[in-house]
Amino acid sequence: MLPPHWPVGKAMVPALFKFLLRLHLALECDLEVKLNRFVGDSIENSCSKSSEARINAFFEDVATATKCGKCGPGYPTPLEAMKGPREEIVYLPCIYRNTGIEAPDYLATVDVDPNSPQYSQVIHRLPMPYLKDELHHSGWNTCSSCFGDSTKSRNKLMLPSLVSSRLYVVDVGSDPRAPKLHKASPLSLEEKKKVPQIKQKNGRRESSETPSSVKSDPTPHLFQVIEPSEFHTKCNLGNLHTSHCLASGEVMISALGDAQGNAKGGFVLLDGETFEVKGTWEKPGGAAPMGYDFWYQPRHNVMISTEWAAPNVFKDGFNPAHVEAGLYGSHLHVWDWQRHEIIQTLQMKDGLIPLEVRFLHDPAATQGFVGCALSSNIQRFYKNEGGTWSVEKVIQVPSKKVKGWLLPEMPGLITDILLSLDDRFLYFSNWLHGDIRQYDISNPQKPRLVGQIFLGGSIVKGGPVQVLEDQELKCQPEPLVVKGKRVPGGPQMIQLSLDGKRLYVTSSLYSAWDKQFYPDLTREGSMMLQVDVDTVNGGLKLNPNFLVDFGKEPLGPALAHELRYPGGDCSSDIWI
Repeated sequence: MLPPHWPVGKAMVPALFKFLLRLHLALECDLEVKLNRFVGDSIENSCSKSSEARINAFFEDVATATKCGKCGPGYPTPLEAMKGPREEIVYLPCIYRNTGIEAPDYLATVDVDPNSPQYSQVIHRLPMPYLKDELHHSGWNTCSSCFGDSTKSRNKLMLPSLVSSRLYVVDVGSDPRAPKLHKASPLSLEEKKKVPQIKQKNGRRESSETPSSVKSDPTPHLFQVIEPSEFHTKCNLGNLHTSHCLASGEVMISALGDAQGNAKGGFVLLDGETFEVKGTWEKPGGAAPMGYDFWYQPRHNVMISTEWAAPNVFKDGFNPAHVEAGLYGSHLHVWDWQRHEIIQTLQMKDGLIPLEVRFLHDPAATQGFVGCALSSNIQRFYKNEGGTWSVEKVIQVPSKKVKGWLLPEMPGLITDILLSLDDRFLYFSNWLHGDIRQYDISNPQKPRLVGQIFLGGSIVKGGPVQVLEDQELKCQPEPLVVKGKRVPGGPQMIQLSLDGKRLYVTSSLYSAWDKQFYPDLTREGSMMLQVDVDTVNGGLKLNPNFLVDFGKEPLGPALAHELRYPGGDCSSDIWI
């Protein structure tokens, strides 16, 4: 059945022809598109033009589509991404804050190609120009959300700083194995506005000024560093966390505080080409009370954001009294994606410190999961038939009664979660208990545990903590030793290979909390491990041949955090 806005009679022919050709070209590019979207875009636009204009637009579309080639960055669908090439290198930030070493944080490049002579080695280090930034998470200038735009290229890695509020733009396109700080034009924004606009007239390019009026600047190009003052003055935001690229070509980064370090869950918006700070994504005065992570789902006009705490609260360590005082988050915020405003706030029952949030990768999905760190559970959020959103607890990790620790009961502390690209498996790390779990989420309402592996943690045998009562284990796990090295800390950040068969793990959470809960981690440095995944029946097994020991770094032990693949991964890319 054709939509009511389709033209009738002879007028339908060019519109239908244009529609079918656009659809064919899109499918040739392997774009996953919905027929009704093409009907709306192609036919409504055609009907609003004269016959001559429709013909011209038709050939413009043909020219644009045929230039697509492999289209833009990333992959057309999550399932196509699973067929992508095996990862060969990994990027991850390494932190020196709170280690006693006066050196800048740096971006490490690790070789993960088993056929390489440098397998499981750091092959490059890019130091930042400042001290004590606390690099944390990273993102891209563009990703699969721009797959349909052949002009976009995933060649810049965004490195926000959690403590200094500084942002680094790293060039990973020139030489992926040796990243460098992106060099930007030294022209100021005011000078950029004076650059003549090139206009099209009678088929010729003309300028309002002569080319000689544009002077070349002999000054060497500057490194692309966006200083904290840019975010403080333009947005009254700081303490940057999650970076996502948008289909508009812009970059959006979540913030945890205002310029003074008080709680404020806002979002900064950057131009995806110049990286100019454009302002806040949310409407003025519309920030959430607290911030942390976010994930958007444009087909349903929704974004979900989470809460940690005010930077002034968590920056120097964890104080249980702050939990009692209500200074840590327990809400999910539901945003109208088009209007940039909160439309619903979900109070989670037993959902303290909701950190990483993941929608299902299927862009048509109306549900996802969030890991609540302190209450150590996984909560499922979903859209109701009436258009509102709800949340329910679907996994609970029981606390353990212990002796010799900060509190009489030790939570698992779920600090990272991931979904496989086919939306079949959910993974999460219990940083304190020391295990990673794999759940089959074929039925999202009833996840089923199918894999578990212990990779260190606070309850290992021979450590200072004695487990008095445990609802899950009969005995405390053995310490983890890989290649003769006892692994300090517990599993924290995780990243899954595109095909879902390899899980990479690092052990640093946040330097101040590392120092508090795992002092040996700040002395010895963190580790990077690799776990083999059974994607048929479920199951996790450590790869004994892989170990990156960041305790052996040239300037001293470092704390390695989030992992990224050059071509995108399970937590960087969002499909629209």
